[in-house]
Amino acid sequence: MLTSLKRILVGRPLNTAEQEHQRIPKVIALAVFSSDAISSTAYATEEILFVTAVATASSLQVGLDRLIPIAAAVAVLLFIVVTSYRRTIFAYPNGGGSYVVSRENLGKYPSLVAGASILVDYILTVAVSISAGVAAIISIPAFRGIEDHRVGLALALIGLITLANLRGVKESGTIFAFPTYLYIVTISSLVLYGLARSFFGNVTPVPFDAEKFEGAREAGGALGLFLLLKGFSSGAVALTGIEAIADGVPAFRKPSSRNASTTLMWMAVILGSLFFGIAVLAHRLHPFPSHEETVLSQLGRTVFGEGPVYLVLQFATAAILVLAANTAYADFPRLSSIIARDGFLPRQFGNRGDRLVFSNGIVFLAVAAGLLIVAFGGITTALIPLYAVGVFTSFTLSQLGMVRYQQREKKPGWRVGAAVSGVGAAVTFFVLIVVAATKFTSGAWVPLVVVPSIIALFTVIRRHYQRVATALAVTPEEVRREPVNHTVIVLVGRVHKGVLTALEYAKSMRPNHLAAVFVAADDEEREAILGQWEAFKIDVPLEIVSSPYRELVGPLEAYLDDLDERWKNDTVTVVVPEFVVDRWYANLLHNQSALAVKLALLDRPATVVTSVPYQLKGSVAHSNGSG
Repeated sequence: MLTSLKRILVGRPLNTAEQEHQRIPKVIALAVFSSDAISSTAYATEEILFVTAVATASSLQVGLDRLIPIAAAVAVLLFIVVTSYRRTIFAYPNGGGSYVVSRENLGKYPSLVAGASILVDYILTVAVSISAGVAAIISIPAFRGIEDHRVGLALALIGLITLANLRGVKESGTIFAFPTYLYIVTISSLVLYGLARSFFGNVTPVPFDAEKFEGAREAGGALGLFLLLKGFSSGAVALTGIEAIADGVPAFRKPSSRNASTTLMWMAVILGSLFFGIAVLAHRLHPFPSHEETVLSQLGRTVFGEGPVYLVLQFATAAILVLAANTAYADFPRLSSIIARDGFLPRQFGNRGDRLVFSNGIVFLAVAAGLLIVAFGGITTALIPLYAVGVFTSFTLSQLGMVRYQQREKKPGWRVGAAVSGVGAAVTFFVLIVVAATKFTSGAWVPLVVVPSIIALFTVIRRHYQRVATALAVTPEEVRREPVNHTVIVLVGRVHKGVLTALEYAKSMRPNHLAAVFVAADDEEREAILGQWEAFKIDVPLEIVSSPYRELVGPLEAYLDDLDERWKNDTVTVVVPEFVVDRWYANLLHNQSALAVKLALLDRPATVVTSVPYQLKGSVAHSNGSG
């Protein structure tokens, strides 16, 4: 039943040979890998206003006056970072982004910082995108009554997008392409139509509502350098998701590097145009920051009215904000698999599931993002300060790594490339310092604590794998080992068909020493088993272990210690007869002693535990011995 349900939800398993056919074209790749970056246009302007128009010493108008300069500065930063990442795509076509670039050029610990930072960023991407999508939904007048259920709605959306991604990158990309392009068309229409109406004077600015405004409600004021930098750092969240294409190059159709580079440039053009256009439109129409209605919703109502076009805008915004999480779902599992192959994450993250996706990474991402949604109540603004630190840390390390790469490889045009990457590293490092300083008390301190903790976890995992590898390493001398005494004991209770099957299996192993062992709690049990042994004329020697305290495991372990004293250099195989009932709930009627024995002897050196199952099906029993 569970298998059938899995097939319905996830789909049929894909053969490994089909992996090449799961690569995606540029049209779908833009939706898969760019939805995070493009979706930030829905809330980046609002985040700037939450800083520049809400400060006690400022006002809404002062904050609006700073929108265009801040947007221009973010656009310049976008150009620098994208130019650098285009070179990364061609230099490292197998993906991995800042982690691989840092590993190959800067060393172990810078790569771990980059890896930890971007993994945290992807988790926050899901949390921020989903919470922003929910905010867009509850901004629609008809849905404002569900505001108190924003956390539950966010968790349900995470569940849906997780399920879609478990079906595979190609399938999820096809599903999510339409909402992404619908958003691009709708927002482009809002900007172009809104600016046209604004400049021709036939649109009224957003009416100010002092009750909904989150700011200081003053008529004037000024913005200091600190608040300007803080506003810039809030707007810089528009750059989140740029790394995704460099991480996911192997998912593109061949030639993958060229297709990824083209997609990156289209993403940059769309992102830069929409972000700057919304900032100009907001400067003209005077929306205000509010937790009840988003800035984009205010602009949409003002430009389109509350008719069908406005509803399409809101649903398209909600859809791309939710689907922006798909960027993280596409890249987090892929990056975690690379880190796992290097031994810094559990190896399970490197396993592909039925649909050729890294299922364990997808599920882990969903759980981590869900916990963040619950912890922060699904409020986007509360999550944003945590968001940008990891992004700009990885940007900085990636571009520093590209400087080293181009200096080492010295390919044509390397000096220009190194200069661009160097400028990018300096600028993004400056932004990182600004974000950390201006938003430290708002939550930016969290990544500064979490990232080192993750690096420590990476190190612990790596040391574990190194210890295991050292313990399992074989020398030539160990290959030619002296003969081993093989002792087999069959743990028996009363004599039944399962016990007889286990005894026959034990004989087939042709051990040096063979015995059946019965743990007796009293003389009555001792006499009963001896009587059965004699009555059935069983030709395997029977040894009885006394257990006055009615224990099973302790006396058995003492008996095994005695065997080790009798025969040196021995391996003991404990054969456990185990009958298998035909209904799962029937297990509740049995004491599961076989499981207790297996768990107890798991850590015992030179000891093998073998179960010999005997299947019971209705009134007919079928035996099947296996080890």
